[in-house]
Parts: sequence; structure tokens; C-alpha cells
Amino acid sequence: MLYSEKVMDHFRNPRNVGEIPDADGIGEVGNAKCGDIMKMYLKIDDGVVTDAKFETFGCGSAIATSSMATELIKGKPLSEALTLTNKAVVEALDGLPAHKLHCSVLAEEAVKAAVKDYYDKNNIPYDATQFCDHDCENCSLEH
Repeated sequence: MLYSEKVMDHFRNPRNVGEIPDADGIGEVGNAKCGDIMKMYLKIDDGVVTDAKFETFGCGSAIATSSMATELIKGKPLSEALTLTNKAVVEALDGLPAHKLHCSVLAEEAVKAAVKDYYDKNNIPYDATQFCDHDCENCSLEH
């Protein structure tokens, strides 16, 4: 089978779909090659992600990774949410086919973009390097 049961479950029954109208941080990222667009909304209270929702236009893997990413960061302090890696998302989903790994990278970037948006809106200083720990040429985050 190409996709794990967890991937199929998060695709068929995605968690945390929708927008948060009064979101504290919003991150939108896209992959021009595959056309996937991911928008992540965060509600942050006292430095903790109290709610996370997403809107994803893309394939089943993009939807599943968005869903899993929101599950992994809810209830976590921002410092921990920022350490979320695409690898952790893939592991939590029990794997993804190699040609779909870019979807998990989008999920990681969407979380980071939303946290960065929150920091920017609230004039919270941050280390720009924590928002790009990979090949910056392909990074969709502005810095």
C-alpha cells in the first residue's frame, strides 16, 4: 500500500480544518511545482499554541500533513512548535512516499510562517535563522 492508515485517516478525517477569524499568527506557504497551498492559523495565549487550524489546497498528502502538524503543535509552547520538523510530521503519519515528502516540508514551513507572523505583529524579537534551517534558496519564508 502506498499510504499508511494514519495518512488515509488524516486525509479522510482531517483535524482542525478551517480558519481562526481572530488568529494571532497566520502563515501561508506554497509549492509552485505541485501547486499545493497551505495556510496555517494559530491562536496563541501566553506563549502557548491554544488552537491551530489550516486550509490546504492540495493533494491528500498535503491535507494529511497539515492535519498532523496542527495536532502536533496544539497545546505546545511556541518554542516547541518551532522545533516541529517535516521528519516528525512524516514519522507521526507512519511515513509518506518519497515523492510526497515535500508536503511535509510545506507543513513545517506553514507553522514557522505563522509563528513568525505572530512575532512580527507583536514586535517580539527573534533569531531569523530559526525560521530557515534548510536550503534558503527554496525557502518560502521572507527574511
